Amino acid sequence: MNSRPRGKLAVGRVKFFGRHRGEVNSSAFSPDGQRLLTASEDGCVYGWETQSGRLLWRLRGHKGPVRFCRFSPDGRLFASTSCDRTIRLWDATDAKCLQVLKGHQRSVETVSFSHDSKQLASGGWDKRVMLWEVQSGQVLRHFVGHRDSVQSSDFAPSSDCLATGSWDSTIRMWDLRAGTPGIFHQELEGHRGNISCLCYSPSGLLASGSWDKTIHIWKPSTRSLLIQLKGHITWVKSIAFSPDGQQLASAGYSHMVKVWDCNTGKCTETLKVRSVAEANKGAVEGLLGRPAPPEPNIMLLAGGSERGPCLCLYARRETLSVWSC
Repeated sequence: MNSRPRGKLAVGRVKFFGRHRGEVNSSAFSPDGQRLLTASEDGCVYGWETQSGRLLWRLRGHKGPVRFCRFSPDGRLFASTSCDRTIRLWDATDAKCLQVLKGHQRSVETVSFSHDSKQLASGGWDKRVMLWEVQSGQVLRHFVGHRDSVQSSDFAPSSDCLATGSWDSTIRMWDLRAGTPGIFHQELEGHRGNISCLCYSPSGLLASGSWDKTIHIWKPSTRSLLIQLKGHITWVKSIAFSPDGQQLASAGYSHMVKVWDCNTGKCTETLKVRSVAEANKGAVEGLLGRPAPPEPNIMLLAGGSERGPCLCLYARRETLSVWSC
């Protein structure tokens, strides 16, 4: 999924991370791909060494399930969100909590950093989007307009625009340039279900995944839908562009990951996760200390680093698996 010859996703490349005490809700790679974050329903944020699978830390502090996590682009910080209505900012070196951001009125479901790591956007069940200054922890702006929970967000590569996806089935584009009012300047419509995930490509295209089982790739500057990707049999939960933006990986509440050619819209590869789980049953048993679920319900995917992509899939119980291509 980068400029070098692509390899197939293979069972032999899978690693399992299974010491969570609750369902895994989210994961994120550090910019260099050396560490992995996972957010768990058990209220903790976990840090892992990607290659060895060694647990680096289990961080407590949230007073409810941890819903989402993400590293800053400079790799110095990471953020976690929770049902406790807060966002926590952590030092990525020593895993100390630096700030607790308060302002949301309900569970915070998504967080994203601007590309210079100076700003942070968050959204959640209160239907609001909040823009924060990372250094001070102060709120810079409130964005109101979504009619249902905000579940996903991503900054444009230029950081002058923020995209948010909602369970109102719309994507809103917020103009972040200095002096512009806190209103959306574009709305992308076309999905027939809740928007569950958003991801910008390096060139500025925007991909969206939905409960309608499709992925849309948009050109935000013209509000045009470039291509629609169909093939998932359940709703799409997560998407990730390859570093060159030519391919997209997607996963949902099913037993498969799909890799797409963004130019043709064709699915170039499908990984059936059930066979991965069965082939690695012994590894899962060793990590969990009990028999693995025979058919884990795969939820999410995260991927992409400067050194090449890695795909993370995590079961609805307490196991996370990672492989590279």
